Amino acid sequence: MSMTEQLTIRKTGRGDLAELDRLFARSYPALLKGHYPPSLMVMAIPLIARANPALLASDRYFAVVDGEGAIVGAGGWSGRDPRVGHVRHVVTDHRRTRAGIGRALMQHIVNDARRAGMARLDCLSTRMAVPFYAACGFENLGPVTIDLRPGIEFPAVFMRRAI
Repeated sequence: MSMTEQLTIRKTGRGDLAELDRLFARSYPALLKGHYPPSLMVMAIPLIARANPALLASDRYFAVVDGEGAIVGAGGWSGRDPRVGHVRHVVTDHRRTRAGIGRALMQHIVNDARRAGMARLDCLSTRMAVPFYAACGFENLGPVTIDLRPGIEFPAVFMRRAI
């Protein structure tokens, strides 16, 4: 049985906040290391490695849970435009990358957005995640800068996929 067959994907709720905060806090520094300067990491990680309670309760954010009940991945989508969804806060436990977790999660997100009537998903990808999103059918539309706070600019890549 492959690792992905032992996983389940479920909707998150506010009760998942603490476990997701821990997942982001331990995985983002490891995953992003080498793709961003240490000075930016020190300022950006505390801002981006926090789960959004409203997103967790949105019915559009999902946790990937292993056979022991631990959350090993998370991500979802949101959308204000009736046809365009936005991929949100996708992460895989840095100790479990390349095991099919992210790909299964992204397929779940795409299917959920499609069922909700979305025609397209947009994504602001970290530099390190560009190959992952490309492998999931997203097109690289070029670099962008995300203003995390005044004076803290985070380089990202705008990506898009028709669904």
